[in-house]
Amino acid sequence: MPRLKSVEELESLRAELRAARDPKRPCLTVCAGSGCTAAGAHDVLAGLRRALAKHGLQDAIDVKSTGCHGFCERGPLMIVWPEGTFYNQVTANDAAAIVASVSNGHVPVEKLLYRDPVSGKRVIREEEVPFYARQQRVLFGNNGRIDPKDIKDYLHVGGYAALARVLSTMSPEQIVDAVTRSGLRGRGGAGFPTGLKWKLCRENPAPRYLICNGDEGDPGAFMDRSLLEGNPHSVAEGMIIGAFALGVQEAYVYVRAEYPLACEHLRAAIDQAEEYGLLGDDILGTGMKLRIHLVKGAGAFVCGEETALIASLEGRVGEPHPRPPYPAQKGLWGRPTVINNVKTWASVPVIINWGPDWYAGIGTEKSKGTMVFSLVGKINNTGLVEVPMGITLREMIYDIGGGIPGGKALKAIQIGGPSGGCIPADLIDLPIDYERLTEAGSMMGSGGMVVMDETTCMVDIARYFMEFLEDESCGQCFPCRKGTQRMRQILTRICAGNGTEDDLLLLEDLGWLMKQASLCALGQTAANPVLTTLRYFRDEYLAHIRERRCPAKVCRELIFYEIEPTLCDGCHACVRVCAGDAILGEKEAIHTIDRAKCTRCGACLEVCQPRAVRAGTGELVCRN
Repeated sequence: MPRLKSVEELESLRAELRAARDPKRPCLTVCAGSGCTAAGAHDVLAGLRRALAKHGLQDAIDVKSTGCHGFCERGPLMIVWPEGTFYNQVTANDAAAIVASVSNGHVPVEKLLYRDPVSGKRVIREEEVPFYARQQRVLFGNNGRIDPKDIKDYLHVGGYAALARVLSTMSPEQIVDAVTRSGLRGRGGAGFPTGLKWKLCRENPAPRYLICNGDEGDPGAFMDRSLLEGNPHSVAEGMIIGAFALGVQEAYVYVRAEYPLACEHLRAAIDQAEEYGLLGDDILGTGMKLRIHLVKGAGAFVCGEETALIASLEGRVGEPHPRPPYPAQKGLWGRPTVINNVKTWASVPVIINWGPDWYAGIGTEKSKGTMVFSLVGKINNTGLVEVPMGITLREMIYDIGGGIPGGKALKAIQIGGPSGGCIPADLIDLPIDYERLTEAGSMMGSGGMVVMDETTCMVDIARYFMEFLEDESCGQCFPCRKGTQRMRQILTRICAGNGTEDDLLLLEDLGWLMKQASLCALGQTAANPVLTTLRYFRDEYLAHIRERRCPAKVCRELIFYEIEPTLCDGCHACVRVCAGDAILGEKEAIHTIDRAKCTRCGACLEVCQPRAVRAGTGELVCRN
């Protein structure tokens, strides 16, 4: 492909691509994001191609791998175009039936259609599935339509039209103004106004740099990875537009190395953009120059903080440094630098194409646009969810997420990653925006959302996140280094039933001190899981301390098992799984548990069919 030398040539190529594609030609698109790939998507793709070849249909029906559709719980997913028929939990064994369906007038394969759990009816189109019905997929809308490794697919759906527009009709000042008026805020966690950051950078002399922060390290978060895997050109286009607005010639994408598929697809997108004249020297004949470099990070959580990320890019230890000066003033190699998240950069072409007023019309007064969340945990529908700012937690958990498995009760929602806060179930109608989450003691973060049910111990959850943050702290500043360590020690003691009520006061004091004195946002927000669980679930802490009891029956040191003799049938199943030889009794005789030997692993509970194994408190422990 010869390099495109003008905006007119780009639009001419787009018109050719659209004219060459028959909108009625069947196309089988299979999600090949990380989640569906793990569930067997490549086997499905291979099965479809074999079935087509067997019937001589390989030239009549297309097969395409796409990025993540979001509904990870039901993968592998696929859509049959042009009808838009949505199939879920597809296997390679279904390939023959799918091909036969398409070649015989496209009667949907009934068993592969999604079944609405409430009505029991089969749903044919993706947008009719409850998981998708309440979403507004501004950034992820093309993920199920395009092959992320083929720039022609991106051009066909309007890709790089925003770049063409800014290069031909807009000045750098107009671009910055449009981003400012849109109300776009950084999607990496802090929520700083993007337009203001760009303005601050423009006030400082060139050379300037751009960085895309793809160092997504929150447990359970995979939004940035899926966008880079499924639509890397949208991120590249946003960065090129930002580079034109800020007069930048060198840009970097920092992605953790354990995202190999995201790195592969982004590398391909950069190479293709250079081949087509959308990157490199003299972009589209305008004289603009830009190189985008892909840099793989080693997976340090703290490198998600912008100054630590810059240090890592420069080849130094990934440690934060005090601000000011901010990166927009003095960043990479001491020069003005704009760092934005993957989702932020992908939002820029949307704003240019649809207009800042359209974008600002989505969301709330101070939180504009859509936000992508990874909805995980004790929830029926796990996956990626893109919704307008201001949607309530109730809509997220029940309308989109499908509620809690097994009919259990919602207990809390952890929002904002390990440094976020745990929102209790009684705040289920809380709107999701930057301000309301902060008021509740949590934060938006980069979009992680972990749902917890009644079987979750909130003290243990706080301990888990503090253990994670202790491990990930760079150790540079004393409040974070020792604060996370000391909090983890106290929480571990409480989980073991050895805490005191004075420990709760000490945890609150430590949390306040870390917020005030830590060097970077990791330390300043590290206490959020502890402080919010103390705020909303203090009675659970007191149960551990006063009664040496874990209400959720999670903390092993506080669980004691016994066997109800009237229910025990002597089947010996518990004896066979007990690793500590703690269960006594001959086969077909009543068994007992030696608590001195019992490791409280719960294996006996899982295998006991007559449900004779009980908690030491006398309450029956739930198996499910």
